[in-house]
Amino acid sequence: MNYVTKPIPEQKPPVSFVTRPWGSFHQYAFNEECTVSMMLCLPGQRLSLQSHTGRAELWIVIDDGAVVQVGETIHHCKAGDEIWIPANEKHRLSCPGETPVRVLEVAFGNWQQEDISRYDDDYKR
Repeated sequence: MNYVTKPIPEQKPPVSFVTRPWGSFHQYAFNEECTVSMMLCLPGQRLSLQSHTGRAELWIVIDDGAVVQVGETIHHCKAGDEIWIPANEKHRLSCPGETPVRVLEVAFGNWQQEDISRYDDDYKR
């Protein structure tokens, strides 16, 4: 099945940093069609090693301690780290510590639950 029904960026879109008198904000998508999800990974758990054909993802790490695999590269993340995951790239989020970790996912392209190829899954899905 073809899940590529919308344009998918090949590289991480630019992130704007805007200052205001009260502080500042990062803007990850501006008038773009995207899907935003907050993932919570529990201690000792991990997502399946997976890829998607119809979307690329920008993961923004909210909590220290997240471990993110993209391809063969392992990132030991701290809060504020940004990880770009191109379409068709194998990736996984893990929480090896004792405290849950959150990652904000901004998906560009066509987000469909069926668009998951799993290569390794602790839950046998």
